[in-house]
Amino acid sequence: MIAIAATSHHLEPLISDLGLILLTAGIAVLLFKKLKQPLVLGYLIAGFLAGNHFDFFPSVTDIKSVEVWAEIGVIFLLFSLGLEFSFKKLMKVGGTASITATTQIVSMVFIGFLAGQWMDWSKMDSIFLGVILSISSTTIILKTFDELGVKAQKFAGIVIGSLIVQDILAILMMVLLSTIAVSEQFSGGALLQSIFKLIFFLTLWFVSGIFFIPTLLKKAKHLLTDEMLLIISIALCLMMVVLAANVGFSPALGAFIMGSIIAETTQAEHIEHLVKPVKDLFGAVFFVSVGMLINPQALYEHAIPVLILSLITIFGQSFTSTIGALLSGQPLKESVQTGMSLSQIGEFSFIIATLGITLNVTSSFLYPIVVAVSAVTTFSTPFMIKMATPFSEFLSKKLPRKWIKRIERYSANTQSIKSVSNWQKVINSYLTFVIVVSVIIVATILLSSRFILPMVENFKFGNALGALITLLFLSPFLWALSMRRVAAEEVSILMEERKYRGPIIMMILFRLLLTIFFIGFLLNIFFSPFVAIIALIAALFIYFAFRKKLNQQYHKIENHFLTNLNDREITRARRSRSDLSPWDGHMAYFEIAKESNIIGKTLKDLQIREQMGINIASIKRGDIMINIPKRNDRLFPSDEICIIGNDTQVNEFKKYLEQHEIEVPSTSAEAEIVLRQIELKNESYIGKTIRESKLREKTHGLVVGIEKRGNRILNPESDIVLEKDDILWIVGDKKLLTDLVHD
Repeated sequence: MIAIAATSHHLEPLISDLGLILLTAGIAVLLFKKLKQPLVLGYLIAGFLAGNHFDFFPSVTDIKSVEVWAEIGVIFLLFSLGLEFSFKKLMKVGGTASITATTQIVSMVFIGFLAGQWMDWSKMDSIFLGVILSISSTTIILKTFDELGVKAQKFAGIVIGSLIVQDILAILMMVLLSTIAVSEQFSGGALLQSIFKLIFFLTLWFVSGIFFIPTLLKKAKHLLTDEMLLIISIALCLMMVVLAANVGFSPALGAFIMGSIIAETTQAEHIEHLVKPVKDLFGAVFFVSVGMLINPQALYEHAIPVLILSLITIFGQSFTSTIGALLSGQPLKESVQTGMSLSQIGEFSFIIATLGITLNVTSSFLYPIVVAVSAVTTFSTPFMIKMATPFSEFLSKKLPRKWIKRIERYSANTQSIKSVSNWQKVINSYLTFVIVVSVIIVATILLSSRFILPMVENFKFGNALGALITLLFLSPFLWALSMRRVAAEEVSILMEERKYRGPIIMMILFRLLLTIFFIGFLLNIFFSPFVAIIALIAALFIYFAFRKKLNQQYHKIENHFLTNLNDREITRARRSRSDLSPWDGHMAYFEIAKESNIIGKTLKDLQIREQMGINIASIKRGDIMINIPKRNDRLFPSDEICIIGNDTQVNEFKKYLEQHEIEVPSTSAEAEIVLRQIELKNESYIGKTIRESKLREKTHGLVVGIEKRGNRILNPESDIVLEKDDILWIVGDKKLLTDLVHD
């Protein structure tokens, strides 16, 4: 009874505090929803009122428990982020995100350090301040994007990618700050070690996760209820959180990695739907807890530094991120939207500020100032995102025309660089392959030395048995590292050119030497150096004797990994072949080509069913789905239609669509059609209409856009008069357009 009473007494403040948090959060949500304001602001105000600073309002008593809930909130927010933005999606904005994030962080660290020195803070306070001001808040931006409904826009993907890059760089900066704080000097070796450590664990976790987790979920699919799937997903998330924390990384990074792994499975959307209520619950607690940390007394005492640093954060983050996005080749509008979205600090800044306190190297006033700046910039974030589009339009009108032209030209040139040379493909494939396989080999050797060696070293022939087991497991990967052909087609093309033969041969020799080194490294763990050399010779002999078997085994492993990695895409492709076996029929999907002659005609006019015996089950037009269309429904460009028929009927319909495409002149096969931006300088065109200029005939193309004195016209009429310094966008033959530019 005493134990039960004690437990009840312990739970009472925990439950009452959670009830108070959710009650105030609920009231704030209703109020701010009514006022049509971002809910994040409501959560912050609710936390501010529920803190320990107001006697007239019920207050939370156990702040430590709230902090734990808030950390859980961050974990679920990042887990959900990973589910929505997989590694594949992030790779699409990887270059842009990396340039944007790096530009922002480097610039803001420098600006923050100078601001600290200007306010007569110590050098260590200034260094920590610079790092604190350089990291934007993932959780606040995600919540705001959700509320404003902009997550599907192009700039949102760039912002999310930048945030992930920022979090990775923040981990490296935390290691660097710890080194500087302890030794009071920069350690490049420690930073380099941290980078290798991060690459090693990220590669290991992602490869092993993709190899096992989709298979697990697929095999157990018929057993999993929604409840079990939710429990397993959260368990996997927390397991990765523990792994990340144990090796010195952020728990939030671990949650994101697991989310991005599950995002490659066929059940990702369903898991995301199941996790959403949990994310919303703990996310609300997180934002309320941030509001609780706002101390009115600290705000009053340090009002001027808070105001200065808030302005530096809002405008500095916006400006540096915009510059970074522009440098990466984004247009002005998307760059401004990206920059103004990243104009705040948040959870990572709290972690870095706490690190300074823990190491006892920063002043006591730094943490409350950081919290206050975070609160101010959180308030401003929704308004900054809303203002981004109007402000970008304002800039496009007010900035000098030469600047706008240069930005557009730079963006267009950057976007148009799509082709990658064969040498770049070989290098990229080579590095990716060597890094991934080497990480697997090194991880296996380290695990073997830690778990297998202690078990066998006290037995006769135990070391030999342990080495043999490890070597057998690694043999497919060792074969692949030394013998597997990488980018074979590109390599065969490059070998015909003398200048590439030497580097390619050196790359092959490097892989062979690396393989021998790994085998020797493994054997040296289990044997003395002399015995290890003899065993190495024997291992290499056996290794080459069974190379065909090893080849088969490795390809089996690789195919399993690639199948799991592409599982979602494979499943989506299968939807176009839904069998109706009793009638030898199936569903098939076709897209109506933009140049098709059947565009604009009704199904009644086309008489597809009467001619070929097939039925049209649905028409998908953008986000609109027309199920079981009527006879008077028309077909439009890019419509995706679902038909039902047997193989013969489907093939006949495919030929029907091909026959009704507009015939393309035979010369077009040799011409390369491009979109080119041309500034009008030639006097012979000035004063003439587009029709009179004969630009269409000279370029075998079409004028699709024109900019006159800052005003843009899409698909202009042919009677528009051309003027000096007009900018034309022409789609036409690449060679003819090039001649026109130099005319």
